[in-house]
Amino acid sequence: MSDFRAALKPDWLGRAGWLLLAGYMVYATARLDFSLARFSSGLDNGARFLARMLPPRIAQPDSLLNGLAESLEIAVLASFAGVLLALPLGLLAARNLMPAWVSWPARAVIAAARSFHPVIVAIVFVKAVGFGALAGICALVVASVGFIGKLFAEAIEEISLKQVEAVRATGASFANVIVYGVVPQVFSRFIGFASYQFDSNLRNSTMVGIVGAGGIGGTLFSAFQRFDYDFVAAILLAIIATIMAGEVLAGWVRRVFVERGRVDEE
Repeated sequence: MSDFRAALKPDWLGRAGWLLLAGYMVYATARLDFSLARFSSGLDNGARFLARMLPPRIAQPDSLLNGLAESLEIAVLASFAGVLLALPLGLLAARNLMPAWVSWPARAVIAAARSFHPVIVAIVFVKAVGFGALAGICALVVASVGFIGKLFAEAIEEISLKQVEAVRATGASFANVIVYGVVPQVFSRFIGFASYQFDSNLRNSTMVGIVGAGGIGGTLFSAFQRFDYDFVAAILLAIIATIMAGEVLAGWVRRVFVERGRVDEE
């Protein structure tokens, strides 16, 4: 009977939390000047904007193809360089293999790389190295290091140390312990991380160009400035097609290597 009464007892703390959340939403809505009239007006403006984008028209095919090719090149180079840098950094950040005075600084670097959106980092590199693809590559390398380094470190921390100790018992060096005791346990997961990061870099490479870091984003921004909204629609459709193709490729790579890794484990 006491358990039944306890179950029916009002949760005043939970109710207070919901009231605070509701009050904050009202406060934030008032602070941001949100109103149904503005929202309705925005829908009307958006409908007129979409009407001007149809039908799509490829006004500058050379510019479109060059922008897509540059975005693909940025994504490939940034993913490759980012993976190469994230591998040792993720290993140093693994707390089950490294002492605290090594793992914590490595984790701080990874956290710093993950702290800012790639567009913000791209603005910094545009100021540092100038306009062009180099700034976009550098920005996406930083993003790749932050994402791959974190996930790789966490994957290493989840491995079974029995295999590591068995390799150590043979008198193997630290490098051989990593190659034969650690890498086989995380290889398939790492391939999944890397393929996902390539997919993410392909998407982000279309955004960093808006701030002058190369790629199709620059072509899109120029079309907006010229009010060529039908060409904007064509660029957006081309970006969607490219991202979908990248996702299919990344998914195929993940399936192949993950299934191979499972077979090797069995």
